[in-house]
Amino acid sequence: MDELVYNCLVVDDEPIAIRVIKNHLSEFKNLKLAGECNNAIEAMEFLSKQRVDLIFLDIQMPQITGIEFLKNLNPAPKVIFTTAYRNYAIEAFELDVIDYLLKPISLVRFSKAINRFYQRVNANTAGPSAAEKGNQAPDHLFLKIDKKLHKIMHHEIFYLESFGDYVIVHSEKGKLTTKERISHLEEQLPASQFLRVHRGYIISIAKITALLPGLVELGEFKIPIGRSYKTEVDKIILS
Repeated sequence: MDELVYNCLVVDDEPIAIRVIKNHLSEFKNLKLAGECNNAIEAMEFLSKQRVDLIFLDIQMPQITGIEFLKNLNPAPKVIFTTAYRNYAIEAFELDVIDYLLKPISLVRFSKAINRFYQRVNANTAGPSAAEKGNQAPDHLFLKIDKKLHKIMHHEIFYLESFGDYVIVHSEKGKLTTKERISHLEEQLPASQFLRVHRGYIISIAKITALLPGLVELGEFKIPIGRSYKTEVDKIILS
């Protein structure tokens, strides 16, 4: 069977940034550079003529920002933001992007983003697994509580809290306690939307309202960031 090839578009107003991404792309044989654009208007015209699977999208561009551009794409290809600015990370992840890369972009960090793209594509194209047929759907979880399966939507979840063999799911509708390992629920949650920040906590990236020293704030909730998780948390949220 022929290997799948994914068409990629680079949108950036900096020639050096485009060159770096093109060089990194050349390391992946199933990623094809379909085109490059210097601004969002050029990208709109390009997308009207050619199908693209993945966009590497700068944020600070003249006339139309990358975030404004993405909000107006319907349907939107998969997107990896590439930017020199940290302060758009939370808004970016609320748009369900694959990753948020901070310039200058190393090949190691770029490779990690590509792996996330592969995972998302595989999750979308794979046939229904046992988990999808029973306990999981793309946009929700089923939690077993007192012999009953409770459906909870991903977007309703603030965070998951572990207590030994039990997990408390804190959501917009209140708390649900299920006899389950937090590591098992972590496997069922989309990595683009949820982040393990502590041995006992998984948070919704979209619910983040602020970062404090050693803590992440989700509205009225303050969740500790474990020392061994801090580096990964910073990479996801700040880079």
